[in-house]
Amino acid sequence: MLRDIVEASPLSGHRLALTFDDGVQGVVDIAAIVPFEGVFAPLQSQAEFARVFVNRELGSISWPCGADLDTQVLYARLRSGEAEVRAPAAS
Repeated sequence: MLRDIVEASPLSGHRLALTFDDGVQGVVDIAAIVPFEGVFAPLQSQAEFARVFVNRELGSISWPCGADLDTQVLYARLRSGEAEVRAPAAS
């Protein structure tokens, strides 16, 4: 089943706190996934990196510079233990 990102918050060091539609939450180090070249070059700047937003239509994250990341790659990193997983927030 494909998962959508419902919340994304920038953290220091090119990390993002993500929440998926099934409640899975975690922190992914984007610098470990993406070479900051081409469309991703502007994300080297913490100011530009912090402009991340959830593209509700795609269920993914994007930046105003045109960069975006595959939701399934991010979800797989969290589920595989390659990223810091957080317990879902209490409702």
